[in-house]
Amino acid sequence: MRLFPAMPLDEWRDTKDTLHRFAQVVGKIRLAAGVRRNHWWNAPFHVTGRGLTTRPMGQADGNPIFTIDFDFVDHQLVVSTVDGRKVSFPLYDRSVASFYSEVMRALDALGVRVTIEIPRPFDLADAGRPFAEDDEHASYDAAMVTRYWQVLSQVNLLLEEFAANFSGKISPVHHFWHTFDIACTRFSGRRIDQSPEADPVTREAYSREVISSGFWFGDDSFPEPAFYSYTAPEPAGLEEEPLRPEPAMWVPQRGSHLAILRYDDARAEADPRAAVLEFYESSYQAGARRARWDVPGLACPGGVTDPVLST
Repeated sequence: MRLFPAMPLDEWRDTKDTLHRFAQVVGKIRLAAGVRRNHWWNAPFHVTGRGLTTRPMGQADGNPIFTIDFDFVDHQLVVSTVDGRKVSFPLYDRSVASFYSEVMRALDALGVRVTIEIPRPFDLADAGRPFAEDDEHASYDAAMVTRYWQVLSQVNLLLEEFAANFSGKISPVHHFWHTFDIACTRFSGRRIDQSPEADPVTREAYSREVISSGFWFGDDSFPEPAFYSYTAPEPAGLEEEPLRPEPAMWVPQRGSHLAILRYDDARAEADPRAAVLEFYESSYQAGARRARWDVPGLACPGGVTDPVLST
């Protein structure tokens, strides 16, 4: 498969909207059944050789150890327990309401008891409508869903490669179901006192200074797929820093700035993989310079911190 196949948002917008809500149903189960981690690292999905996984959860809350996997090869949702039992059902030809019902039925059949605190979408246009009542979103283009997973897999490995050069605190590469992006976040270690009025998601996510790098598939605010990076809190003058490769740009976003490299611009480069890595590095260097991070001290070229090999 070629690197970075075409992924125009308009060709799968309805499918993406449906799949996004499927992901939020499963993501909220992950929140309810997993142990909380700093910066919500417990919440996101991880990419697998067939799709996405919640990773194992349960046990601490009295439930059997179980995992929920999106299989984007056979296009099924698979709920399995550590003792080998599993329940699966097709992802296609169903609404969000039907998906929600089937997931709850599968958990019940396996003896898993989970209560979703707020069984509605998070930060989406229909956030007031319960999953159980959403018969509107029912599109599923299997070919585009497979392509979405393949692009995720490609970007996942690029972010892993980029992450290898940083020795400080760094998140896993993970797929956030609430914003439908894949990202990896570096931390300087500086504590950031968020306003008590900020929402709890923001307060936990940005309790430390970060530079985050990732990719999303497009939405109403930016209707095309793109690679991105941001520094939070944003240091003064960040948008004046140079970015590479040449098509990369700073885009105003909610009072701050995102470094953006459009997916199609990356695809058009002679070496798309090198272009994306160059973009991530230049946007990291921009934020780190302005925020006065210890760039040499946090570096580990090639993933090596062994002092013998380093010298």
